Amino acid sequence: MEWATHEVSNQVPELVDYNLYSSDRILQEAVKREGASWHEAALASYGAVLGSKEILALAHEVNRHAPEAEPFDRWGRRVDRISFHPGWHQFLRMGFEQGMHSSAWSAPGPGAQVARAAVYLLHGQVEAGSLCPITMTSAALPLLQQEPWFEEVRPLLYSLQYDPTDGPLGAKRGMMVGMGMTEKQGGSDLRSNTTRALPIGAGGRGGAYRITGHKWFLSSPMSDAHLVLAGHEEQFSCFYVPRWHPEGRKNAVCIQRAKDKMGNRSNSSVEVEFQDAYGVLIGEAGRGIATLVEMAGYTRLDCVLGSTALLRQAVVQALHHAQHRSAFGRRLIEQPLMRAVLADLSLESEAATVLALRLARAFDAADTPLEQAFRRILTPASKFWVCKRTIEAAAECMEVWGGNGYIENCPMPRLYREAPVNSIWEGSGNVMCLDVLRALRREPEAAGALLDSLVRDCAGERLLEPAVQRLVELLGQEPEEIELRARYVAQQLVLLVQAGLMRRHSPPAVADAFIQSRFSGRGGRVYGVVSGKTATAAIFQRAWHE
Repeated sequence: MEWATHEVSNQVPELVDYNLYSSDRILQEAVKREGASWHEAALASYGAVLGSKEILALAHEVNRHAPEAEPFDRWGRRVDRISFHPGWHQFLRMGFEQGMHSSAWSAPGPGAQVARAAVYLLHGQVEAGSLCPITMTSAALPLLQQEPWFEEVRPLLYSLQYDPTDGPLGAKRGMMVGMGMTEKQGGSDLRSNTTRALPIGAGGRGGAYRITGHKWFLSSPMSDAHLVLAGHEEQFSCFYVPRWHPEGRKNAVCIQRAKDKMGNRSNSSVEVEFQDAYGVLIGEAGRGIATLVEMAGYTRLDCVLGSTALLRQAVVQALHHAQHRSAFGRRLIEQPLMRAVLADLSLESEAATVLALRLARAFDAADTPLEQAFRRILTPASKFWVCKRTIEAAAECMEVWGGNGYIENCPMPRLYREAPVNSIWEGSGNVMCLDVLRALRREPEAAGALLDSLVRDCAGERLLEPAVQRLVELLGQEPEEIELRARYVAQQLVLLVQAGLMRRHSPPAVADAFIQSRFSGRGGRVYGVVSGKTATAAIFQRAWHE
């Protein structure tokens, strides 16, 4: 029924029933280029499912109903459960069916990480909270594979069936693994942790321990096991802590409360206490931090992928809105200043996608110095930069919608609230930049290969060549000076790699627009500050077509 006082007009149709993969030319090109073209049919199929009206509505509902902690059952027995919206289980089931939690390890080979990354980029545009348990499980697999008892859990970890039942592994069809590292007094300073492990018997790798302490953030609390950092004998080791004790009772991991998070609402993070919980030492004793840092390499890649997904969806929503909304006699997409903003946002999204898939290939590739540099140096740098840029981009895309974008029944508030989490999780911005410097210093061969590749990729470009030279000169300064400018180092590494990738793989007009806006000194701190005409038509043609 129309309003009695006016006709409803100039409202943008809801973006539903579209294929997230077939409408993303940049992702399609990257999938082919980086070696996962064999997975395209599955990606197109999943892209159609994710873009359906029903799934998009379900994602909205899942994030309106946050999970709730249930420490006790109605009889007063300790159960330490989390209750989720039914849609949460559906999104995890969908992710498991795609193999997002295990496929890179259960079926390794050319393009395995790239194929998984592409699925992750699609799923993360629709429901980002369910990525957390998927990421934790996937990142735990290369560590658990090294344990002599891995074959006992291998069928469950590789299973494509999501099993939400809460019980011992013997009765389950699939399993998940979470992680517990940080404590309230230390955060990223893991050496300040106070959780302790005492051996039951001889101890050692594969031995049983009693774990006492707490974790301020425990990811994916309903997982069937967690990898937990705990100290023993003046060292820190990594422990596999199952949700259920081998004797069949629930392990003594007690949920204190669920975190009331700003975003990532569908997912649960909790505070827990370990009250002589049962755990098994994995990896080398005393190398727990190093073991979990190895795991963090994969989780940080997923932070880049997750932010790239949010960035892509925010830009798509902004472009869709601008194509349908009119103001001052013209559609928004036809107005020069709005075109400058949207073009800048689209360049950011393209650069992030190209980089994210290239990083994923580095995790597939042979262990050459350059691929090692992408994994060890560029991954934390990319986590710093792409996650930071996504926060700003989400706000700018919301502003394209105007007041309508600030209302909770549209997708923009959820994208905006979700954006900061990847910048914080798995190491905040400063931690990432310091890790970049540490990797540059400790792995000189990889660092040299990366800088040499930048010099080659930027050769002959008047704006890029001096930028590379300035970076090389800075890295030759005293350590205190370099650390002071660690954020600049990480930023320039990422921008230069993105520029090189776009010079090779994007149309010249698009690559030139990226380089001019990021390196000429005439671009802005906010999106849309440009120094001259930009090839907006070419950029939009690549970014989005309905």
